[in-house]
Amino acid sequence: MHDAAAPRRTLVLGGARSGKSGQAESLIGAATGEPVRYVATSRLDPADADWAQRVHEHRVRRPATWFTVETASGAGLAEVLRDGSAPTLVDDLGTWLTAEMDAADAWELPRGTLDPRVDELVDAVTDYPGRLVLVSPEVGLGVIPETRSGRLFRDEIGALNARLARACDEVLLVVAGLAVTLK
Repeated sequence: MHDAAAPRRTLVLGGARSGKSGQAESLIGAATGEPVRYVATSRLDPADADWAQRVHEHRVRRPATWFTVETASGAGLAEVLRDGSAPTLVDDLGTWLTAEMDAADAWELPRGTLDPRVDELVDAVTDYPGRLVLVSPEVGLGVIPETRSGRLFRDEIGALNARLARACDEVLLVVAGLAVTLK
């Protein structure tokens, strides 16, 4: 039975290599041995050995009791969240947003073009009946990107993070491997 005081939906934010994925894994219960649905949002490019290595590192540290759902295989993230109530970890929303922008060819389109997909995701998170941990990059603290596409991504992920922070019971910011509770 779920403890009413425990957070049901948690958003874990952090910069590159901050430890946000590891923090999220510990929150969802990596050490308990309980089954967890791990929703992987990245797409592998066979020509990108560095990214393939990062994905491999994430895979090998997951407990054997976890099962993986890859949104890159065609299932939309909101649809995956609407299908079930198992404890779920989504890693990460930056790669989800990138894939959505690619699919819509939205890199040169106006801000807000993906609002319907973002609305679907926020609704699915709000309605999720089980334990849910979301990982997302915090990219708005650094240098303003030089390119329009970089600024667009920064703005869109910032807006998404703000909406999800309102929808979640708990929000953590991971900096240098340390988690700070924001909500």
